[in-house]
Amino acid sequence: MHIVIFVTASNKKEAVKIAEKLIRNRLAACVNIIDRIESVFRWQGKVDRARELLLVIKSAKRMLPKVIKAVRSCHSYDVPEIIALPIAGGFKQYLDWINDSLR
Repeated sequence: MHIVIFVTASNKKEAVKIAEKLIRNRLAACVNIIDRIESVFRWQGKVDRARELLLVIKSAKRMLPKVIKAVRSCHSYDVPEIIALPIAGGFKQYLDWINDSLR
C-alpha cells in the first residue's frame, strides 16, 4: 500500500537533511518541501504558534517504521509530527515509480 507521510520541520536545513536521508536510503520515492507554513497547536498546556516547513513524503506502508526511525534520528523536536495517510489510488505509472524507487 502506498502512503503519504507528513512531517513538519523547524527550518530549511533540517527539512533538506530529512528529505535527503529518506531518498538516499530508499525509504521514500519523493519528498516535497513546502516552505512558510504557519502552525497553531497546543503544547505543554498552552496554545503556541510556529513557522515551519512541511515535508510531503511518498512511500509505502511497509517503510513507515524505518521512515519514523530515520526522521527521529535527525529531527530537532522532542515529538515531531510524523503522520501517514493511505493513497486510495492514482496514476498507475506514478505508483509503479514509487515502488521502483523503494527497491
